[in-house]
Amino acid sequence: MHLVKKLLIENKYSNVVEEFEDLFSSHPNYPSLYAITDSLSLLGIENLAIKIPKEQFIELPETFLTLYKGELVLLSKKNDLITILDEKGKKSKLTPDLFIRDWDQIIIAIEPNSEKEITQAKGSKYVLLGLSMMLLILFSAFFNEYTVSLIFLLGLSILGLALSVLILQEKFGIKTEIVSKFCNMNQESSCDSVIKSDQSQITSWLSFTDLPLLFFGSNLLSLLLSPIFSVSIISGLSLLAIPFLVYSVWIQKVKIKKWCLLCLAVSGVVLLQGVFFVFSLFNVNTVISSGLVTYLFSITLIFSGWFLIKPVLDREIKATKEVKELKRFKRNFKVFKSLTKEIASKNNLEKLKGIGFGNFDAATNITLFLSPSCGHCHKAFGDAYKLYKKNPENIYLKILFNVNPENKQNKYQIIVQNLLYLNSVDPNKSRTALVDWHINEIGLDAWKEKWGVDVHDMIINNEMYDQYNWCAENEFNYSPVKIINAKLFPNEYEISDLYYFMNDFEEENRLQYEYIAQ
Repeated sequence: MHLVKKLLIENKYSNVVEEFEDLFSSHPNYPSLYAITDSLSLLGIENLAIKIPKEQFIELPETFLTLYKGELVLLSKKNDLITILDEKGKKSKLTPDLFIRDWDQIIIAIEPNSEKEITQAKGSKYVLLGLSMMLLILFSAFFNEYTVSLIFLLGLSILGLALSVLILQEKFGIKTEIVSKFCNMNQESSCDSVIKSDQSQITSWLSFTDLPLLFFGSNLLSLLLSPIFSVSIISGLSLLAIPFLVYSVWIQKVKIKKWCLLCLAVSGVVLLQGVFFVFSLFNVNTVISSGLVTYLFSITLIFSGWFLIKPVLDREIKATKEVKELKRFKRNFKVFKSLTKEIASKNNLEKLKGIGFGNFDAATNITLFLSPSCGHCHKAFGDAYKLYKKNPENIYLKILFNVNPENKQNKYQIIVQNLLYLNSVDPNKSRTALVDWHINEIGLDAWKEKWGVDVHDMIINNEMYDQYNWCAENEFNYSPVKIINAKLFPNEYEISDLYYFMNDFEEENRLQYEYIAQ
């Protein structure tokens, strides 16, 4: 995933990285190469996935994705040197001849963005968190006297807390490129293998991955509240933690046989804090009277806060994963097709004269029977119109009406009459008037004042009857009636979901033409 994101950023598509991530992770073929190219196509990014002869390697762009020794890598060419970045964040530099020897020749390349890139504000939450931390430290420094050694210990606690958060991110599957590089520096290191191992679980509610956060969180809070009296307790507890550190190293070395570099970094911070025990002025009375009370308050607050937050965070992450899995199922084109239904009588559907948007020969043909008085029709048309605006060449949207012409008490009947009349004399005006009603929702009086004409046209009246009778013939006594490529649109989907199937409809249409041509 991070390789494609890096490719997008280098080609000035950083503004669509998050949208790509959502499309890719919810793709029914995730995590295949097709899922990558299909997601890029949905975003309107020109891309190419092809097998290239080795002789044409020199003609390839400077940066692209490719398969090397069966693994997906990001390749960069510069000064007759090949740099490849793998999924684990490991970089390797090779000569072209050495690379081509094991090259699988499959590439994914994208067209660079020629338009001005819209950069998104990133890391704002981390900036806010950092500013909050700085304010707390300044507030604490205002009421307490900090020495150089206290500032150093405070820095160690902040570093330990930051490492603890990174460990928890790995546990919950929240990957970052920097951490991936650090955790997979060589074949013997893998933070993921250690952190997610059964060996890291202490009880059903507590694991080794919780301990750094609890320990450094309590240390930091205690130092901010009472720095002088907390030093001895923090450094003393750090020394007492050494047996646990030895046990952690033993598990990694003997049991799991993989090194967690984040865990080792945390162990190093704990050892450095333990050194302060030797240099601190340890006074039992001051520790018991002030430091111990402050530390017990801190540890109680941090423990209770974490064990309240942890289940919520765990449920949210699991729910996010389940939603992605469900989206993969929902985005399966075969599932969508199986839920579409044949229309009892398709006769004369194509002959009905409606208000058209987009490319008449498009592979995706959406037909909506609307009623001006129907609130749900506003959403149906709005979703379809938005889809058309995003893909004007790939969609044809046709608007018809399910309104009884004989019901003279229906005050909205005049809207249908005027829309059909405008469509017969100036289709552009009818499209604008339809948008005014269903999307802009300007209201009946304002709409009639803007678009109303005195219609006495038998052709328009007959067209209203034809559309209404067609719905009655098929027992569509409701609106909106949604039809996709002459089949009834499934209730389990929204029209906006068609966005995911644009390429599937194109492929289906292409195969049909090839079959007819044969």
